[in-house]
Amino acid sequence: MNVPVHNTRKVMDTIVQAVATVLLGKEDQIRLALACLLARGHLLIEDLPGMGKTTLAQGLARALGLSFSRIQFTSDLLPADILGISVYERNSGEFRFHPGPVFSQLLLADEINRTTPKTQSALLEAMAEGQATVEGETRPLPRPFFVIATQNPVTQAGTFPLPESQQDRFTACLSLGYPDPAAERRLLEGGDPRRLLDRISPCLSAEQLQHFQHAVSRITASEAIIDYLQRLIQYTRTQGEFEHGLSPRAGLALLQCARAWAMIAGRHYVVPEDVQAVFPAVAGHRLQGAGVTATGEGRVEQVLNAVDVL
Repeated sequence: MNVPVHNTRKVMDTIVQAVATVLLGKEDQIRLALACLLARGHLLIEDLPGMGKTTLAQGLARALGLSFSRIQFTSDLLPADILGISVYERNSGEFRFHPGPVFSQLLLADEINRTTPKTQSALLEAMAEGQATVEGETRPLPRPFFVIATQNPVTQAGTFPLPESQQDRFTACLSLGYPDPAAERRLLEGGDPRRLLDRISPCLSAEQLQHFQHAVSRITASEAIIDYLQRLIQYTRTQGEFEHGLSPRAGLALLQCARAWAMIAGRHYVVPEDVQAVFPAVAGHRLQGAGVTATGEGRVEQVLNAVDVL
């Protein structure tokens, strides 16, 4: 059963507040992660250990009623550990496929930059194609399929940094950061909020979530909004401040995430503030080739300030 359109904002607020009970003080980041999911993209989180990356993924999975798997990436992880493998069963005399953790609706790829490029590529291919080829047979992945990948700062030992071409596969990248003093106070006084994960009830079914994902493309983006998007993209390509400007794929991701952000706000149309809200998460990790920080916040804000809305 579809959720009535006029209740969209209420439903989205309910999802955000449900996750916010276990990830304190991070409502904006929760909305960005939700927008990325609604835009049918994948999310990359770069942060220090212990900031709540796993809690965000588990909270979203529970609030959205999605099956959840977690892969801890290590240097000896193999593609078969992600995709699965066929095992010979003596009783039946046949090979039986045992699916790997990638066959879930929400997959947490923890510390993706601690494994080798070969294993990274196996996951990224599944993300791009929505399917996995194992031993010559192509198998579709569940719908919806959403990957939240985390990576440690590249300055830490034992990392294999994602190439720029692979980072571009992620629709958005964000950092959770330290909690504000008020949220941290609640955390210290109330104990580990992850114990509340079991209390989160699904706010949507998988079918209703897919309905919202399809509806994102029907959110109106006027010619003025498209013009604004193009000016932002052209600025990154022509001003010489970045080694590489935003790609056409990045432009499409920016538009879809802005539409999703508008949907979360309960609107049927995109306004410039929607574009500005998602631009740092969508553009930051794609513009770090010229020495931009992990999320590219400083340079991205400069782009937003330099490009006129009208």
